[in-house]
Amino acid sequence: MDNDNKIVIEHVNKFYSKKQALFDINLTINQGMFGLLGRNGAGKTTLMKTLATLHCKRDGKITICGIPVENAKEIRSIIGYLPQEFSMYPSMTVRESLEYLGVLSEMPKEAIKQRTQMLIKRVNLTEHQDKKVKALSGGMKRRLGIAQALLHDPKVLIVDEPTAGLDPEERIRFRNLLCEVAEERIVILSTHIVGDIEATCEDIAIMNEGKILYNGTVSDLMKSAQGKVYTLAINKNQLAEVKKNYIVTGMLVASDVTSVRVISDKVPEKYEAQSVSPNVEDSYMYCLYANGCDVLGGEQ
Repeated sequence: MDNDNKIVIEHVNKFYSKKQALFDINLTINQGMFGLLGRNGAGKTTLMKTLATLHCKRDGKITICGIPVENAKEIRSIIGYLPQEFSMYPSMTVRESLEYLGVLSEMPKEAIKQRTQMLIKRVNLTEHQDKKVKALSGGMKRRLGIAQALLHDPKVLIVDEPTAGLDPEERIRFRNLLCEVAEERIVILSTHIVGDIEATCEDIAIMNEGKILYNGTVSDLMKSAQGKVYTLAINKNQLAEVKKNYIVTGMLVASDVTSVRVISDKVPEKYEAQSVSPNVEDSYMYCLYANGCDVLGGEQ
């Protein structure tokens, strides 16, 4: 099959000195949106930086659009990267900073102007193009980050925790922008926020402690948790016990009865339990639980 529009990762391991950070990673990422979901410290950023040639793997094989990852200069010419900690030149305006990056990238002068104006419009910053970067809101800075990552029209866009700290409206706007961009390229969204994955991705991988726990579709992930999610109607004085014995994914506290959403392999017979269909967050938590991860967050 043609590898020109996909990323193929085979048996990749990565070490920091003697500590192993990635364990036998195998993934195929096709054109469109791909979600990489995992807790903070799961190894997502390490994998993203390895794809972006900022880190070197120890062994295994990675090809990006048919190019071996070892060809760093060629890979960087086709990848746009928005890191978790993104900063631009604070005293430059939005337009100036993009034009300057175009010069650094050795783009033709006419192409710089054309791409800059097109991208400023696309990320909805036209009204703010003469505003200094340091005066932008968090959401505007993230949108500027996407613009800089797309400046050289890359085949692959990698975004690491892009919506962390954004307000709900800005988060929705940003996710919609990523989906638009993904119509014509590979976009990898790395996040610990389940809602971002649920709203944008059908193909996902779940990472924990440097390992891939799940690789497939969101719908198949939800099927795997079918029959494992219940709501319990309990008294407040039972809450500590429930939190100690079950994975709690939701809670609605009322004056007389508390409704708690839990994950369990068996029907919680001690309580008034009702089986419910899993959502993506339930399914993600069940995946962690089924793979032996410590997800009981209740009373000790």
